[in-house]
Amino acid sequence: MQTIYLDYNATTPVEPGVVEEMLPFFSRHFGNPSSLHRLGRAADEAIETARQRVAQLIGADSDEIVFTSGGTESNNLALFGVMRRFPPSSHFIVSAIEHPAVAQPTARLRELGYKVTVVGCDSQGVVFADRVADAIQDDTRLVSVMLANNEVGTVQPLMEIAEHCRAREIPLHTDAAQAIGKVRVHVSELDVDLLTIAGHKMYAPKGVGALYVRRGTPLQPFLRGADHEAGLRPGTENTPYLVGLGFASQLAAKDLDLGGDVVASQRDQLQAKLVEQVPGAIVHGGRSPRLPNTLSISFPGVTGQRLLEEIPELCASTGAACHSGEVQSSATLSAMGVERDVAAGTIRLSLGRHTTDEEAERAANLLTDAWERLSRSPLKNL
Repeated sequence: MQTIYLDYNATTPVEPGVVEEMLPFFSRHFGNPSSLHRLGRAADEAIETARQRVAQLIGADSDEIVFTSGGTESNNLALFGVMRRFPPSSHFIVSAIEHPAVAQPTARLRELGYKVTVVGCDSQGVVFADRVADAIQDDTRLVSVMLANNEVGTVQPLMEIAEHCRAREIPLHTDAAQAIGKVRVHVSELDVDLLTIAGHKMYAPKGVGALYVRRGTPLQPFLRGADHEAGLRPGTENTPYLVGLGFASQLAAKDLDLGGDVVASQRDQLQAKLVEQVPGAIVHGGRSPRLPNTLSISFPGVTGQRLLEEIPELCASTGAACHSGEVQSSATLSAMGVERDVAAGTIRLSLGRHTTDEEAERAANLLTDAWERLSRSPLKNL
């Protein structure tokens, strides 16, 4: 039974070339990057090369890249780093479709007394840019809207939102973890002040990421220690993982020209076949710009969990990976107004760099066959 992996939005395999690039820094070039001897300097130089590669991927300057342990820490540093500079009565804005790595820090800031406005989205999962503008108050200190949704893949109108923020001189943060490496991301075009990167979403290791901080954006660290990462993220740097993130960024920049078109074609063929063979199937976000690799689709009359249990060789998700196993509708599908039974029947298929045409076709056939079997069974949702 050959595994078909269609859960690239949850995590990606580390590229062999990335592993090869990392290995010398576990044992041969093991020096502390803060040390002045040759081993320390070698580690520091490797980290700065990685910083340059990450910066080049998003059109930033290397001194605007702060390395972190991943997307969650980057999001926390952005939200707490901005808001803790202001009194607890201050206001900020987030969207209703954010990943828990933004939604949960938002909940904590609310507990601390900060005022929060949550802006909704349309039925396709696109945040209302005009409502962001309407929500801005005199004491609004931050706006945070993701670049691309992790569940349905819809790309958000960041440039329009940025115009509203710029007019009121309000910093704009975006969680770009799902977009980096799948679509072109250029910070000057988006006009954002803070941007989150997660390594394991782009063929780098888990446990490493970065936060782009536009030069001049005031930020308060929430960890205390030595003066690493421009004083924003103390702690001895994880040299091998940062090297891996840098090399993965270099590969992503080269891959964007061809990879996106290939995976988009595979996704579209998979979607067309499922819609044709499963009467009543519903594609979420299909009428708006989406990530080229992402398909969120609901199968009528069955639950997504039961459907995937029927196909153990297919690795996919019933929603965001962080929600796997939960029975309630995801925050994104709820914000889109998706009915509960439709949400329950939803699975997310996310393709990647190593997906083949044959795997995409086989996945469509397996899902169709499983749906037909379950539709005939009185125990289909048990």
